[in-house]
Amino acid sequence: MATETKEIRPEELQNILATDCGSTTTKAILIEKEGDEYRLKVRGEAPTTVEAPAEDVTRGVLNAVGEVEELTHRTMLKGDGILKPKQNGDGVDIYMSTSSAGGGLQMMVAGVVKSMTGESAQRAALGAGAIVMDILASNDGRLPHQQIERIRHLRPDMILLSGGIDGGTTTHVAELAEIIAAADPKPRLGQGYKLPVIYAGNKEAAEMITQILGDKVELFVVDNIRPVLERENLGPAREKIHELFMEHVMQQAPGYAKLMSWTDVPIMPTPGAVGLTIQTIAEQQGIDVVGVDIGGATTDVFSVFSGIFNRTVSANLGMSYSVSNVMAEAGLDNVMRWVPVDMDELDLRNRIKNKMIRPTTIPQMMDELIIEQAMAREALRLAFVQHKAFAVGLKGIQQERTISDTFDQKGTGETLVDMMSLKLLVGSGGVLSHAPRRNQAAMLLVDSFLPEGFTHLAVDSIFMMPQLGVLSTVHPSAAAEVFERDCLIHLGTCIAPVGTIKPGKTMLTLDIELPTGSQHLEMKLGELKLLPLGVGEQAKVTARPARGLDLGAGKGQEMEEVVQGGVVGVVIDTRGRNPFVLPVEAKERVPKLLEWIEALDAYPMSAFSAIK
Repeated sequence: MATETKEIRPEELQNILATDCGSTTTKAILIEKEGDEYRLKVRGEAPTTVEAPAEDVTRGVLNAVGEVEELTHRTMLKGDGILKPKQNGDGVDIYMSTSSAGGGLQMMVAGVVKSMTGESAQRAALGAGAIVMDILASNDGRLPHQQIERIRHLRPDMILLSGGIDGGTTTHVAELAEIIAAADPKPRLGQGYKLPVIYAGNKEAAEMITQILGDKVELFVVDNIRPVLERENLGPAREKIHELFMEHVMQQAPGYAKLMSWTDVPIMPTPGAVGLTIQTIAEQQGIDVVGVDIGGATTDVFSVFSGIFNRTVSANLGMSYSVSNVMAEAGLDNVMRWVPVDMDELDLRNRIKNKMIRPTTIPQMMDELIIEQAMAREALRLAFVQHKAFAVGLKGIQQERTISDTFDQKGTGETLVDMMSLKLLVGSGGVLSHAPRRNQAAMLLVDSFLPEGFTHLAVDSIFMMPQLGVLSTVHPSAAAEVFERDCLIHLGTCIAPVGTIKPGKTMLTLDIELPTGSQHLEMKLGELKLLPLGVGEQAKVTARPARGLDLGAGKGQEMEEVVQGGVVGVVIDTRGRNPFVLPVEAKERVPKLLEWIEALDAYPMSAFSAIK
C-alpha cells in the first residue's frame, strides 16, 4: 500500500530530510530553516543497494543518512528507520524520497495515431517521470504480430493506452486493446500481480476496453488525454501513473515497501521530481526555462515555454554506457569539429570505446577531457534537437479531414521552443556540474544549445533537483529558496544576436556599465568575448545589432537590458545563429577553436602545446 500524504503544515517544518535513490548512488540532503529562509545544511551519499548482495534499497538510504548524522553530530536514525518528528535536537520534521533505482519507471504507450494521441500519451508518461520504451499506434507500420512480440519482449512496468476524441470512433482503440490482450504482458518486476494498464482514451470506448482487457491486466480508466482535437488533458493520466508507480512498481522492488513506510509524502520517480523543480521555478519567476540532465546512459531535457511543460528522454545519448551511440548518431566529423588539436581517428575511437566499457572512469589528462567535452557537446545538441521536435503544439487541429487523412498525416505541430524567449538555461550531470572549470560548463552550454538574445546560464551544484522537486509538492517556497541559494551555481549571462553577415563585418555594438567601469565594444562575426561580472552583480547593457540581426526587439533594433553576473561572467557570442558559423577545414577551424577557448579562459592554453 502506498504512503498516503499526511497533513503537513509547511510553516512548521524546520528540518527536512530528503533522499534520491539513483541507479548507482543514493544521495541524502538535510535542509534547515535559518531565520526566515531555508538552506542546505549538509549532504551525504552512499552506494545504492537495490541489487545483490543487499537487495534492500533502505540499506543505502540508511548509509547515506548515516553520513548526514556524522556531519551534523545529531541522531537521525532510530532502529531501522528515520527518527521523526524532531525531539530534543535529534531527528527531523519530515522525510521524503525520490527514486530511479532498479531502472526507474519503464512504460509503453499506445495511441490510435502516432503523431497525435500517441504523442499525447508519450507527453503524459514522460512528464510523470517515465522512460518510454516504445509507442504503439495503429499507423506505426508494424503488423499486429510484430506489435504483440514487441510488448512481450520489452516487459514494461505499465502501459498507457489512449486514442480517439470523446464521442469519436472506437474501432481503432479497441484494436489496440485486442493487441495488448493477445500479448498477455507480464510485468518486469514481481510475479504475483497483473500488469497495470491505464486507459485514457475515448470515454465511449471505456466499456468495450474493459471487456477486452479486464481479465488480462489490472485496468484503470481515467479521463481522456485528448478529449477534443484542440486540447490535451494530461493531468489525470500523470496522477494515475504516479499512483501506480507507488502501488505496483515500487512495491515489487527490493526494500521499497519499507522505504514507503518511512516517507511522509509519496516517493516520486527522479526525472518527474526534476521536472517539478523546473516547473516551479518557471511558474514562480514567470519565465521560460530549459533544464538538461546529462547522465551516463541517458540525457533528459526539460522545458517550460508559455507555461507548457515538456520532458524528453534521449535514452541512447549518454557519457559512459551510451557514449558509442553518441558517436554513431552524431558522426565522427561532428565530434571532431570540437577538438582543437590534431588527433588520429583510430585513437579517438579507441578512447570512446574504453569509456563505454569502463563507465566510471573520469578524464585524467587534458586530451581526455577535451574529447569527453566534445562528446558532451554532441550529446547535448542531439538531445535538444529531439526535444524541440517533440515539444510541439497539438498536431492535426484546424484542419478538415477524414479519418484516413488523419492516419496519413505527417504532423503539423510547430515547436514550442523559442530560444529568444528563453531566460534561464540550467545544466546538470557530471560532465557539467563537475567540469574542472566553470568556464568549461558555460562553454558547453553555449556551444550545445546556442542560446539567443539574453540568456542566463547556471548549473546544478550537486544534483539536488530531484529532492527539491518532491519538496515543492509540500513546500514550494522552501524548494525555491534552496534551489536559488544552494542548488544553482550562477555562471552568468550569454548575449547572442540571431542571424549572420559577411565575415569581417560588425555584428553587435555594445555599451556596458560594469561595476569596474564602462566599456564600449564592437563585435565582428565569429568572435567570443568574456567580461567579468561576479555573482550578485549587475550590468546595464545597451546593445545595437547590425541591420538584419535580432537580439529580441526585432531586426536591427537597439535593446537595453540589465544582465546578471555569475562565477564566469558575461559571454558575448557573435559566432552567428541560423546558421552557427564554424569553419569546415581543420586548418581554419582549430585556430578558431583555440581563439574561442582563450577568450573564455576555458582551458590553460599552455596545455595545448603539450598535446601537440
